[in-house]
Amino acid sequence: MSDLRVMTAASGCHFMSGCGFQAPGIEEFFFKPIFSIGSFGVTKPILLMFLSAAIVLVVLWLAFRKPKLVPRGIQNVGEMGVLAVRDQILRPQLGAKGDRYLPFITSLFFFIWLMNLWELIPVAQFPATSKFAFPFGLTLVVWVTYLFIGMKNQGPLGYFKNMAVPSGAPWWILPLLSPIELLSNIFIRPFTLSIRLFANMLSGHLLLLVFSLGAWYLFSATIGLLFSAVSFAVFLAVFALEVLITLLQAFIFTTLTAFYIADALEPLH
Repeated sequence: MSDLRVMTAASGCHFMSGCGFQAPGIEEFFFKPIFSIGSFGVTKPILLMFLSAAIVLVVLWLAFRKPKLVPRGIQNVGEMGVLAVRDQILRPQLGAKGDRYLPFITSLFFFIWLMNLWELIPVAQFPATSKFAFPFGLTLVVWVTYLFIGMKNQGPLGYFKNMAVPSGAPWWILPLLSPIELLSNIFIRPFTLSIRLFANMLSGHLLLLVFSLGAWYLFSATIGLLFSAVSFAVFLAVFALEVLITLLQAFIFTTLTAFYIADALEPLH
């Protein structure tokens, strides 16, 4: 919640008090720097990103720094997480031969999930992935990765040829089909990968803002109590839904990443 919302709530602006409800908008996603490192201002989303990366690195390091044959404690938790990513995301797309990419896919999944989860954690209350720069940056990493793998395994010319010429397509349709295929594989894929994560987290955060602020604004004597209770009930329902969505969006992003890598390794996959 922005500073403006906190000030409005603290001032006692409620239903029938004479002041109108200020609906949250896109301005809620712009933050002033908390502190600066030289000329670089560290805002709340950037800080949450660094915290997410640090948590993933520290937890995985603690889990596997001294692995034991019979896992216990944090190693057990780490192995459960890695095996879940391997069996539910990686191997359905790449098979056992894709295990070499397991560290990348695992790190990507938990990093995205944590950046999403900040939306539901008190004080933080903001999903870093609702800022488009973060999904775009992650997508850029994935895009470079699968292009590199494709050109390494199929050769630069062979890779782009396989993308542009679908197997079994008649020759006479290729002048129309090939540009579409190239556009889809090179540009549309990364765009949809980033915009899906960004749009879902942005819309979910806006819904939480609307109903939480609405519950507070409507909290007053008489009929306002009923409206406030309904708004709070919807907030709880959206909150529960967002618990699932934070995980689902990380799952979808990494599943598509595994699929793109599989397609780069084997064009007919």
